[in-house]
Amino acid sequence: VQLVESGGGLVQPGGSLRLSCAASGFAFSTYAMAWARQVPGKGLEWVSGIYSDGSTYYADSVKGRFTISRDNAKNTVDLQMHSLKPEDTAVYYCATVESSTWDPEMFGSWGQGTQVTVSS
Repeated sequence: VQLVESGGGLVQPGGSLRLSCAASGFAFSTYAMAWARQVPGKGLEWVSGIYSDGSTYYADSVKGRFTISRDNAKNTVDLQMHSLKPEDTAVYYCATVESSTWDPEMFGSWGQGTQVTVSS
């Protein structure tokens, strides 16, 4: 299993970024996928998830601002982020979901992460 995130960077408050995760080495279309984030010194926070059927779920902290999507033909899962806030600053990871929970501690495989910094 390999997950490779891209698209992070520095953005001003109110700006937008699009993260992408390229997956390989497993039957991507059959897996639920998720994005989680982590601030140094704090635990992992689930951000968003998408089932194999395309149904989507969001943490309250990002609902209405972030959109998760997947392309099963390209084996990618994206996270479009709008109206970014300084508190969105974190390392963002994509992960495979191998249980019936959005608890990051229960996720399967992880990417290396991509840094998102929201600052003026």
